[in-house]
Amino acid sequence: MVTPSRIALARRRRGMTLAELSEAAGVSLQSLSNYETGRTTPRPGTLARLAATLDFPSAFFSSPDIDELPAEGISWRARSKTPPRVLEAARAAGGLAVQLHEWIEDRFRLPAPDVPTLSKPDPETAAEMVRRRWGLGSAPAPNMIHLLEAHGVRVFSLAPDYAEVDAFAVWQGPVPFVFLNTSKTGERSRFDAAHELGHLVMHGHDRQCTGPAAEKQANDFASAFLMPASSVLGHMPRSPHVDQILQAKTIWKVSAMALTYRLHDLGLLSDWQYRSACAELSKRGYRPAEPVGIRHETSQVLAKVFQGLRTTGVRPHHVAAQLAITVDELNKMLFGLTITAVEGGQSGPASTRGQHLNRV
Repeated sequence: MVTPSRIALARRRRGMTLAELSEAAGVSLQSLSNYETGRTTPRPGTLARLAATLDFPSAFFSSPDIDELPAEGISWRARSKTPPRVLEAARAAGGLAVQLHEWIEDRFRLPAPDVPTLSKPDPETAAEMVRRRWGLGSAPAPNMIHLLEAHGVRVFSLAPDYAEVDAFAVWQGPVPFVFLNTSKTGERSRFDAAHELGHLVMHGHDRQCTGPAAEKQANDFASAFLMPASSVLGHMPRSPHVDQILQAKTIWKVSAMALTYRLHDLGLLSDWQYRSACAELSKRGYRPAEPVGIRHETSQVLAKVFQGLRTTGVRPHHVAAQLAITVDELNKMLFGLTITAVEGGQSGPASTRGQHLNRV
């Protein structure tokens, strides 16, 4: 039995329109429409052509419906002119990650969600409240992915196909999810993680999580969360020059531009000094990139899961087969950890200390 919604999800995951899939697979447009709506079922030969074109195992299309992410509840951190098909492709990839999460949750006890929803406080206050709740005080934030995972946020990587999408977050029932683009610099990825945490905290399940106002709130939350006012004021002089900014950004592991914005926000840089610092940083290459940046942060939970699976003889290709996806599709969700953490027999780049997962 073919599951119609899976044909549509696989097509959207590849960023294809019905017309494009029709031409690539040699299937009529009307037939494809009927397959996706369930009016008719593709014959085995036709299904095989669709599977090959979409790069999914044939078994994928006969598995149960996937609980897809709600389109209206996603906070997109993406370029303003990002094509809808790219957003839909990223949402489809998120749906596959949720399927993986459910598979993992059936086998491991994951940290319970501990993300408050605070609709009334301003971003600065909300960031301070979350920091107090999580016992961070005014110290620089640790590894952001580890921190989110320790408080029950399920974090997955976005496939590199979607360079226009930096990150997105969504509540799926009581469980918060964050998806991060791994092609960004390590500093910008940390900011993206804090930005999406801001959406989860301030916009929750029922508030507008898109648009300029929501984006500014999430940006201000991220800035305050990563660079607490008391910490910045305690470390930085008034009117710091660019070399001092570049040296200090390593304290909070943020981009030079993000720290410059925070210094201006806290009154340590005047408007003129802020513009001058931004111009100088841009001239030195710090606007599009982060020369001599930090290493990318990766998932601790996923590394531990695949290490635990390895001890029982379960390899990534076994997991992929049970989910009816390719190993390449699986690896794109996992910050590339399946090779380093499992096949190489080592823990890979992610630290695995401080968090213990039990088998169910």
